[in-house]
Formats: sequence, C-alpha cells, structure tokens
Amino acid sequence: MTRPRLHLFDLDGTLLPGTTAPVQISRQLGLEAEALALDVEIGAQRIGPPEYARRIHALWSGLTADHVTAAFDGAPWLQGIRETWAQIREHGDYCAVVSLSPSFFVERLTGWGAHAAYGSRFPAVPFTEPVDPAGVLSAAAKVKIADRLCEEFGVERADCIAYGDSLSDVELFATVPVSVAVNADQHLVGLATHSYVGRDLRKAYELVPRDR
Repeated sequence: MTRPRLHLFDLDGTLLPGTTAPVQISRQLGLEAEALALDVEIGAQRIGPPEYARRIHALWSGLTADHVTAAFDGAPWLQGIRETWAQIREHGDYCAVVSLSPSFFVERLTGWGAHAAYGSRFPAVPFTEPVDPAGVLSAAAKVKIADRLCEEFGVERADCIAYGDSLSDVELFATVPVSVAVNADQHLVGLATHSYVGRDLRKAYELVPRDR
C-alpha cells in the first residue's frame, strides 16, 4: 500500500504570486509602500524575521479584523488552490501551508481545504499587546513544523513535496525529495526538482508524478 504524501505550501510569493500577505494587509490601511519597503529589507537580509514582525506590527496599529478579511478576500491568489487541495485530499494525501506571514491570515486557508496552516504568531487583532519574537517563524522553523506535521499525519520526510519561491524555502527544499519552484527567484535555482512559472496551482501540482 502506498503511503500518503504531505504537500507543503509556502504562501508569500507562492500562493500569492508577486506579493505578500503583509503587503495585501497594509494596502487596506493605505500603507502598501511602507510594507513593500520592509519586504525589500528582509529580502536583502538586512533585517531578520523577528525585526520584520516587530516593525510590521507597529505599522498595523490601526488594523481590524475587517481589514484582514478584505485583504484575504481581495488578494491576487493563484488560480486553482481549492481545486488542487481537493485533488490532494481525494488521493488520500495531506496539504499544509507553512508561512512566515501572520498566523491570523495564514490560518484562514484551512477554510479552502488545507489540513493545517501555520504562520508567525501575532496577537489578536486589533492589537493590544506586542508581538512575541519567540513566535515568529524562520526558514529553519519551516523544517521543524514540517517534521511535526509528518509525525501528526504518519508520513516521513521522504513522503513530502514542498512548493515555494524564495530564500525562506531553501532549507525546506533541501530536506525533502521532491520540490516545486513556483514563480521562484534565484535562491531556488538548481534546488527544485520541478519548476513552474504561471498563475495556476493545478499546473504546478501536475508536475509532481503520482508514481514513486
């Protein structure tokens, strides 16, 4: 009997091509330029995830749950996310999202069919307390969460497929046997077993062979 597989999806730049959840949230507050500037800083490794989280939290002092809902509903998602995850479930496999973006945004994807969704832990919206740096995820944390999910779902690392686009996915790509670079940057060149450029997750998923 074939063991089930675990499909691990990044969010920023992957499920959200060309943008990030913080930029989409900040757009609702009229602060898109400020969020883009922070994305440039973390992308260039001038700041790390904890400092990024601290500064984006400060930027969102006026954030409400309605802003988050509007950002999620209006974001430029890849086509075919729900359909792809439905297919994964039909095959008896698992799908999860692991992202450095705020958990209050990422976790909404369980409503689209993800078995699990993990993001950096932020306080509840509207904010009345600071963000705890201990709850902010990193590239290394993605691997730890993947291992935890493997244990939860009864699969091995050898049963995992990772989908990502950038530097935060490098460590995870290095630990799983199958990976799909989705609209990826130079950090994943040569690491991914498959590469997809486009706007439909179904096409990226089709690159992963069913036979093992």
